Amino acid sequence: QVQLTESGGGLAQTGESLTLSCEASGQTLENYSLGWFRQAPGKDREFVAGIDWNNGRIIYADFVQGRFTVSRDSAKNTVHLQMNSLKPEDTAVYHCNVDSVTVAGLMAGRGNFGSWGQGTHVSVSA
Repeated sequence: QVQLTESGGGLAQTGESLTLSCEASGQTLENYSLGWFRQAPGKDREFVAGIDWNNGRIIYADFVQGRFTVSRDSAKNTVHLQMNSLKPEDTAVYHCNVDSVTVAGLMAGRGNFGSWGQGTHVSVSA
């Protein structure tokens, strides 16, 4: 079973950058897609970006608008989410999670997740 640990959140001002990390342990991410999701107060959790570990395909939610970049460190079984040009509406708890569906399936809401970790909190002030 894959264990995921998110880190890197914090406080930022509008226009600043943060980089989040999701470290996987327990098993390799081969044959999984990993997604970044976020949940703002009072809102549903939403897909942000994701990567198909096998073929490296990366997709982003439309609201990212070129501001975020997903990268992976295969040696460390870690996926990063570089977030630039942050906006107050990016304020949320960010989670990563994995499933065997394609990364497009994650974006479409077809992921089947057993549990969610604590996530990492991002707060962007105006």
